[in-house]
Amino acid sequence: MQEEILKWKKERDAVILAHYYAPLEVQEQADYIGDSFYLSRVAAGLSCRTIVFAGVRFMGESAKLLNPSKTVLLPEPGADCPMAHMVSREEIEEVRRTFPDVTVVCYINSTAEVKSWCDVSVTSANAVKIVRKLPGHNILFVPDQNLGRFVAQQVPEKNVMLVKGFCPVHHFIKAEEVQMLKRLHPEAEVLAHPECGIEVLSLADYIGSTSGIIDYASASPKQQFIIVTESGVRWMLEKRNPGKCFYFPEREPVCADMKKITLEKILHVLKTGENEVEDPGPEGVQAAKTLERMLELAR
Repeated sequence: MQEEILKWKKERDAVILAHYYAPLEVQEQADYIGDSFYLSRVAAGLSCRTIVFAGVRFMGESAKLLNPSKTVLLPEPGADCPMAHMVSREEIEEVRRTFPDVTVVCYINSTAEVKSWCDVSVTSANAVKIVRKLPGHNILFVPDQNLGRFVAQQVPEKNVMLVKGFCPVHHFIKAEEVQMLKRLHPEAEVLAHPECGIEVLSLADYIGSTSGIIDYASASPKQQFIIVTESGVRWMLEKRNPGKCFYFPEREPVCADMKKITLEKILHVLKTGENEVEDPGPEGVQAAKTLERMLELAR
């Protein structure tokens, strides 16, 4: 199958992008592996004709927004992100009426339609940096309340308003699960993603994006880590840090949508060209501007 994938990649002039949460065998076959910010930067600079995005739908949409002339294929079009839909236009417009000067900051984990209602996109890797750079005082952060709350704590000079969106994988990790791991592994550092709830984050030694967690663990002299994010990061953590130990909550955090992506499905879309991400139409122009502004402000 790997040989077939290589053959069809050459045939279609294709590059495979995979998120850290994709299954191990998918990450092994990818040309680029990373978090949302890294993959957005990669997608913006690719010269190939075809992008196969081993991720959920909003990731494929973002790649298409940044590469409107390219073919973007989703191995599993049914792989979605619940949080991507957890804000309504009415909520945003109500805040705009109350605060006419508000800047609406959109987490990249959102649909192209949601992005089109907003002013700038961010990822967990650059949200604090970008919000701090924005000229206005009033910020509406959508849709993730947990990342938004973390940003508000890091940028107290801004008035950061939130909605009630969340990532089901991170939001429902319990502080008790992390405390149990701390008792079992008292020497371990706790590395947590800011999509986790406030009680979990209060236990963390480091809070950061998926790539931030991997980089921190790789640079740390510590040998044991409690990892509080989706378990797909285990492969890269262990690959970069042989000999170090990584512990996940007992109810291992798994994004079921990401795990729908398989090598068979990657090969299928390479062979057939099916599951192409469609041009989002007029709304795509404003949605793309939020991503372009993100890349500019994150430099």
